[in-house]
Amino acid sequence: MLSVEHISKSFFRKQALDDVSLGAEKGEIFGLLGPNGAGKTTLIRIINRIVEPDNGVVRINGAIMTRKHLEHIGYMPEERGLYKSMTVEDHAVFLGRLRGLSKQDVTAKLNYWLDKFEIGDWKKKRIEELSKGMAQKVQFICTVLHEPELLILDEPYSGFDPINTELIKNELIHMRNQGKTIVLSTHNMKSVEEICDRVALIHHSKKLLEGRVADIQEERKEGLYAIRFRGNMIAFANALWSGFEVVDTENPSDNLFIVRVKMRGENTFDDLLKVLIGQVKIEAAWEVLPTMQDIFISIVQPKLTEAL
Repeated sequence: MLSVEHISKSFFRKQALDDVSLGAEKGEIFGLLGPNGAGKTTLIRIINRIVEPDNGVVRINGAIMTRKHLEHIGYMPEERGLYKSMTVEDHAVFLGRLRGLSKQDVTAKLNYWLDKFEIGDWKKKRIEELSKGMAQKVQFICTVLHEPELLILDEPYSGFDPINTELIKNELIHMRNQGKTIVLSTHNMKSVEEICDRVALIHHSKKLLEGRVADIQEERKEGLYAIRFRGNMIAFANALWSGFEVVDTENPSDNLFIVRVKMRGENTFDDLLKVLIGQVKIEAAWEVLPTMQDIFISIVQPKLTEAL
């Protein structure tokens, strides 16, 4: 649905993007990851035609992007752009008209979202009367009023408490299920794991990684398994042999332990269970996959060290 092809951009000889290519499919949530200053926001602004690339093209459904395509894009920038002296209703009408909606359509759609979020009494409030989180919710509503096919959100959870973060997350999942394409730029790695289908990681203006979240975690796993058991830690350790290495141990209560074990050689999870059964009472056992935060740090931190 969205294809970014060999995009490069410099500002005053500072390379912001260097031959970046990536793509988001119809009906998926695509995570755009990277540390501050990596080039994510520049790429988002290029997709929205706020700035033009030095090289490369952006395609929407296979066609080179034009300003006409902007009618089908919803964009919520990291820098919030609400006019503080306007009421919520007037602001929604203003932005809705810019996207080609009639005043009547905007009013109907605004009422739908205000009712859905149970905030109907905000309609006549001025933006300056709202808290940061409330204003953020209004900006999200204004972003989706025209029912865009492509939704681009830059740090959408900034300013939200956990309840409202969950609310927006569920709305994004619902939109994906309706066939919308969502590009999500965020530092919230937990939400990436929960809702993103695929991700790309940009650092120092280059794309370093792209793929399905599950595939990336699978590729970078390290043979770690966790065992939660009741019993004696000495009995657990004695049951192991040289084919297994205890990485770390938690002791939540007197006789309850959670131990992470790393496989050595050709040993398998079955082998691990066989040596433990009968020695301790196993309550749960699972493979430990690296989190997206682990993966992010493992890729970015060495690059930061090299740059020093």
